[in-house]
Parts: sequence; C-alpha cells; structure tokens
Amino acid sequence: MDTVLVIMQKDIKTGFLEKELASLTIPENENLIINLFAIEDIKTKKLKMCLRLSTERDVEDWEYSAIFDYYDTDIFKEYAENITEEENYYNPAWEIIFDYTDDINELEKKIIKILSIHKNELNDVYKIIKDKESEYK
Repeated sequence: MDTVLVIMQKDIKTGFLEKELASLTIPENENLIINLFAIEDIKTKKLKMCLRLSTERDVEDWEYSAIFDYYDTDIFKEYAENITEEENYYNPAWEIIFDYTDDINELEKKIIKILSIHKNELNDVYKIIKDKESEYK
C-alpha cells in the first residue's frame, strides 16, 4: 500500500507549518522518513526541501556510533545540496536539503530515489558493523 505524504511550508522564523504545498505518493521505504517540509532559503528566497531520514528500527547504543562512522553521506551529492548528521534523535538521523519543485512527479521520483539510496546504504552499513560490537563497547 502506498503512503501519501503532505508537504507543508515551514515558517523559518516561527517554526510553524504555514501552508500545504503538495501531496506525494511514496510506495516504499516511507518508514525511514522522520519528517519532510519545505522552507524558504533566506538568501535566494527559493523553497528548499528538508527531508529527515533515520533507521527503520531502534538501534543499540553501540550501533548508533558505528552507523554514523560507516554511513557514506557522499552518496547523495547528485541529489542533494547538503546532508548533515542529526544527533538529536534517539536513532541515527540525517537531514537532506535539496531544491523544491512544483513538478510533483519529479519531486516524488527524487524522494523515492533518495529513500532507495538511503535504504541500500543502511543495509550495507548493517552488514559492515554486525561484527564490530566489541570495538564500540
């Protein structure tokens, strides 16, 4: 079953969600999304998408650091202008910033692609760290 996500524009000063911009249909990996919204760039006055992603499960304490150590954020360079690790969440999280577009099909494809890349990278990281628990405890 597909998931429908609503993109809201967030006021940069107040942090409040102001208005609905679009609805997207995401067929898979939607469970990796913490939140998404659009925000106006102060310098360019253009809308930017802010997509926050995490893991699909709660991770153990030692996995938290290991996942950040082995996760390659460079894999998003083609799709995002900025990606940062977010340490204020219970599980590892990343904020991915890219240009908003009114072309809903293009926006859906981009988010679906980012989710796919993220899911594959997480799976690779899980394989790499599965035997590294002793190094992180």
